[in-house]
Amino acid sequence: MTLFAVLFEDDPQNAAAIRKEYLPRHFAFLEANAASIRAAGPLSRESDAFAGGLWLVEAQTTDDVDRLVKEDPFWPAGLRKSVQILRWNRVFAEGVLL
Repeated sequence: MTLFAVLFEDDPQNAAAIRKEYLPRHFAFLEANAASIRAAGPLSRESDAFAGGLWLVEAQTTDDVDRLVKEDPFWPAGLRKSVQILRWNRVFAEGVLL
């Protein structure tokens, strides 16, 4: 399996309303896909409560990751402005070179 970093940029238009309505479904989606989505959380700037999000995903291909992204309830709701899916080669973790 390959580890991928998924970087989301949120569309600020209606973001607060979308988050409020879809957050419980988004959390349920993350829990249902915990075998693949190893970590997830929001990203912010000093001036913004939320600017986007970051996932670490274990998958075979970028297509597998893209499918997960599009199954997340936030995607069809229009929260995400853009997404980048990047392979991540972990070389250092928990104080140890890998």
